This record gives sequence, C-alpha cells and structure tokens, in this order.
Amino acid sequence: MLERSKNTKRTTGHLSRLLASVICVVGLAAVLVSCGDNEGYSYTVRGTVTGLVGGGLVLQNNGTDDQTVDANGAFVFGRAITTGGSYSVTIKTMPPSLSQTCTVVNGTGTINDAPVTDVIIICMAPPPRLVVDPSGRFAYAANYKTNNISAFTIDAVTGALTPILGSPFAAGTNPNSITIDPTGNFLYTANLNSNDVSAYLIDNVTGALTETAGSPFSAGTNPYAVTISAAGKYAYTANTGSGDISAYVINPVTGALIPIIGSPFAAGTNPYRVTVDASTSFAYAVNTGSSTISVYAIDPVTGVLTAGTGAVTGLNPSVISVDPLTKFAHVANAGSNTISVFTIDPVTGNLTPGLTVFAGAMPGAVMVDPTGQFAYTADFAGNTISVFTINQTNGSLTTGTAVLTNALPYVISIIPSTAALSGQYAYAANYGSNNISVYAINPATGALTAGTAAASGTNPYAFTIDPSGQFSYALNAGTNNISVYTINQTTGALTPGAVVPLPAP
Repeated sequence: MLERSKNTKRTTGHLSRLLASVICVVGLAAVLVSCGDNEGYSYTVRGTVTGLVGGGLVLQNNGTDDQTVDANGAFVFGRAITTGGSYSVTIKTMPPSLSQTCTVVNGTGTINDAPVTDVIIICMAPPPRLVVDPSGRFAYAANYKTNNISAFTIDAVTGALTPILGSPFAAGTNPNSITIDPTGNFLYTANLNSNDVSAYLIDNVTGALTETAGSPFSAGTNPYAVTISAAGKYAYTANTGSGDISAYVINPVTGALIPIIGSPFAAGTNPYRVTVDASTSFAYAVNTGSSTISVYAIDPVTGVLTAGTGAVTGLNPSVISVDPLTKFAHVANAGSNTISVFTIDPVTGNLTPGLTVFAGAMPGAVMVDPTGQFAYTADFAGNTISVFTINQTNGSLTTGTAVLTNALPYVISIIPSTAALSGQYAYAANYGSNNISVYAINPATGALTAGTAAASGTNPYAFTIDPSGQFSYALNAGTNNISVYTINQTTGALTPGAVVPLPAP
C-alpha cells in the first residue's frame, strides 16, 4: 500500500506538471505567457503610438527589452512580467527623422492578473523651425541636431537665399523652434534639452543675430516653443516635460526675457504650445498628454496668468486656433481624428464645447484662411486635406469635400493676408512623396482644386510663405536643406529655385 501511494503521488505529480504545461501553451495564446517555476502567471505590457513620423522610436520596459517602433498603432513588449511585478515604460531613442519629442502616458504600474494595454506614446509635431521675418527680407532655420540657427537674406526679385555673414549662430541644446517678435527686432528659440530660451537681436540691415545679454534664459523642463503676444510685450513658453508655462516680460530695447512673478504657471500633462488671443486677454495651453486645454486670463499690466476653467478635447490635441475676434476656437485631435469646437467667453476666456466633427486620419493643426470663413487640416495618415466652413456665429464646422494629397501631408499653408493673392491658394508639404501639393481655394465655398505639385527635397515637413506671397520655402528633413520657390502671381503655381543646404549633423 505504501508503494502504491508513492506511485500514485508520482503519477499525480506527472499529471500536474503535464497539465501545467498545457495551461502554459494555452496561456501563450491568451497572453499568459510564462508559467515555468514562477507562482502565478506573467502578462505582457502593450500600448499605442500616435503622432510618429518616419520611425526609429525605441522603447524600453524596466530599462531593458528594447522595442523598436516604426509606425503609429499598437506595440507590445516581448518580455512578460509576473503578477505583482512592476513595469516602467521609457523612451530610449527619440525618432531621428524629424527630431520629434515623444512622451509616455500611463507608463508605470504593477501587473495585476491581466495584461497592461493602456500605455500611450505621444509624439509631437515640431513647431515652426523655418520662418521669414515680418519685413520679408530675412529667413531663419533652427538646426536641432547642430545646436545653431541658420540665417539668410532673401533676394527681393528671385526669393533666393544667401547665408548671412556669421551664420550659423550658436544656440542651446536642440533648438526646437523659432519665433520672431511682431516688430522684427528680436528672435527667440526654445532649446528643448538645455531647458532654456536663447534670445537674439536682429540687425535690421544685415539680418545677423547677436545674442542678447543674459541669454539663454531659464525655462522649465523641455521648453517646446515660444509664443509672443500680439503687441510684443510678453512671451510664454510651453514646457512639455515639467507640465507648466514659463512667462516673461520682453525688454523692449534689448529683447531680454524677465520672468513674471509667479512663473512658471501650472498646466496639464505635456503642454505643447501656448496660444495668445489677438487682444492679449487670454492664453491657452494645449496639453497633448492629458487631452485638455488650460485656460488663463492675462493681466494686462503684469502679464501674470490666472487659471480659468480648463476644457477637454479629443485624444492628443495639437495647436489651438483662435479666431481674430476671440469668439471661437478649434483644435485638431491627432489621436481621435476629430476637430474640437469651442466658443470663447468674452469676459473669462473660458471655453464652451460645441459639436465635435471628424477629420481625416491623424489631422494636424487647424489652418484658417485669412477671411476666417474656411478651415483646413492636413491629415497625415489619411493622405487628405479636410475642408470645413466656419459658422460665423458660433464657430461650428460644416464638413466639405476632402481632397487627396500625395503621401503623408505634414502641414498646410495658405497665402497670407498681407499678399496680393491672399487666401487664394493653399499648399501641402507631403513628407512621404517629397513634393508640395498646390490648390486653388474657391472664395465662395472654400473648396480646393488641385494644381500641379512641385518637387521638393526628401521629407518636407515645413512650408513657409513670405509676407508678400511671392516666394515660399520648404524645410526638408531627409536631405537637410531648404527648397526655394517663386509663386506665380496668376495661377499660384510653384517654380523651384536653388536648393540651400543646412549644416550637416
């Protein structure tokens, strides 16, 4: 009897191990992927990526288990974690092609008898890295990888770019944007990874840059872009890493930035950019990580920000577009393929949501034509431009007929209000097909009619039109250069000129 009991125990143990193995195999398909000698089961960590351009993003979990992501959508780490274990998703390598900044939402926690599915990686579009000054005589490009600013004079007849003596001019670590004040006297760049803002005086004769005494000026963690109020009195920087807004008074003589009392002011998760209304009464920070908008009243004397009531958007909002009369606002939500519509309280600046409308896949910032009647989004993943008519009473959007672009339209630009062809033509920089789409705008309906696309360098991602509407420029990430065009003043067509190289990284 004793021997039989031992045999029975051996048989029972064998069956138990066999059953455990079967459970592990079945569990593999159900993401219960590791039984082995561990108590309990193990589960995978997974999530989604939005806003990524060009690939090359590398994620890690708990400092290891590298996962390369080359497209938007779902990802899953290969190594499972036992119940009760912790996970911590971080970014090992940022996407190299556009030098994008990506952030992690819901990236840490403890495994609790289920797979983790809600990790979100948000990759933000670069703010303007190529600008033309208000006079139309000079152009500047932020060189993210070489930590400097390229400066050019613009030929008044051909639009050709000639490097300015002394260019490129030194900046901080990874200059991420360029902003010029309304007078054209000062230039600012937010240095993403040195956590400061470089300020320069612009020589009104040569366009050369001289760094302002005291520059660079301290900001929060990962300042993404600098916004200057319409009168040029205040500057605000969205700090995507520290979740706040740095605020400054601009010295009208030197351009130096003087911190405002109380700065920095709290925002949501990963504030992307600040928008100030035309009257400098209100400011809005778009928080791409928390899918919200922070609302502030601006003290007209001090520039201090007083928080109002925040608003909820769709997933992963980009820039907020405020109409010139500060009556309504629109936000493109790249993660939910929608446009949020708001009316603005004229006293508090608070936002009342209207009816959300759908755009194409992964819409970029809302671009409003100079008349304020029509709105457009470049739908990066949908290869379309969405077209809307704006209700002049409440800002609501009526969807028109979307038009096809070439591959991966990154940004749409419209001839500005200062030009003879104001609002008559629109252009889309197509990152994936290396060209610029050209469209005529119907003045009655806002509908777009395609013209002949113009070739660009590799991976154009910014398109700037000079104030006169005669010349335009595309910044090309893949070939690291600037394409130059003249704009036909009758048809809006683009004629390519000489290509201008930028400093090699």
